[in-house]
Amino acid sequence: YFKIYQNYYIARKIMLKNNTKAPNFKLPSTNKSNYQLKDSLGKYVVIYFYPKDDTPGCTIETNDFNKLLSKFKKLNCEIFGISKDNLKSHDKFREKFKVKFDLLSDEETKVLKKYKVWGKKKFMGREYMGINRSTFLIDPKGKIIKIWENVNVKDHALEVLETLKSISK
Repeated sequence: YFKIYQNYYIARKIMLKNNTKAPNFKLPSTNKSNYQLKDSLGKYVVIYFYPKDDTPGCTIETNDFNKLLSKFKKLNCEIFGISKDNLKSHDKFREKFKVKFDLLSDEETKVLKKYKVWGKKKFMGREYMGINRSTFLIDPKGKIIKIWENVNVKDHALEVLETLKSISK
């Protein structure tokens, strides 16, 4: 029991925290240029990290953010999805589901590691390295307001929107 708690504590210590500056980054975007977080200063930003394009959970999550995009925009908020997939995969995914916001590609896992969302995962008894589904809400000054870890995709985008509404009042 102590060992589990100790490991949990160690993992929590290295996680990013609320009210700290969001690490800046530069990644290739589906808008055909590079996106940097600092480009969004003055706006709220939702960054959600997801495991893989066109898989069931990632599709639900992306479609939900897409459906609510106009409501996020009304609150001066941009949305970006980040995964390890390349831009070609992102483009196909965006086209298939008519996604109206940009997806960013982190093939080298640099940003995934910076945001502490790259780690050990277990599936059917197998351990492997992958993306832990997480979402970050960042304020107009570039500070992390809220972090969702181990996201359950059902109603997640709505929860993020409700959080943003309550903060931006």
